[in-house]
Amino acid sequence: MEDDPQQQIRKKRYSKSRVRARSPTQVMRIKRTRRVKANDRERNRMHMLNHALDRLRTVLPTFPEETKLTKIETLRFAHNYIWALSQTLDL
Repeated sequence: MEDDPQQQIRKKRYSKSRVRARSPTQVMRIKRTRRVKANDRERNRMHMLNHALDRLRTVLPTFPEETKLTKIETLRFAHNYIWALSQTLDL
């Protein structure tokens, strides 16, 4: 019994999308490259986050000024400060 045209098309698509088998060294090289790229993206993300938090710290009133707030302290303080300012506007 012959395959219908739809099944032949599916077989062709499947065979085109198959990837060559890679040697273990190639697989390790690809994994290492992906890991390095992922590490770079994560490092960049953390630099951007730290930069944003530094900018936020510059607009928050802190006492004494030489004390650097932690990340969570910065976010909590900003939240409370915004809430206090909005309460002041509601008066």
